[in-house]
Amino acid sequence: MILYTPFWDTIHKKGITTYALIKNYKVSSSTLSRLKRNMPISTVTINDLCSILNCRVEDILQYRADAQK
Repeated sequence: MILYTPFWDTIHKKGITTYALIKNYKVSSSTLSRLKRNMPISTVTINDLCSILNCRVEDILQYRADAQK
């Protein structure tokens, strides 16, 4: 299962709020909702988030084989 826990840690460390992502970077609230619920997002969105946050994919998501929904 893909988990987006690193994303929340990354925006916290960088001091970026979800409001700023929505207002300044045009990230949709539905994308943030999907991230909160560990639902699938596209690789285009992952690429955009890495670009916005100037980070690696590992700073956005992690794979855990034993995670349950």
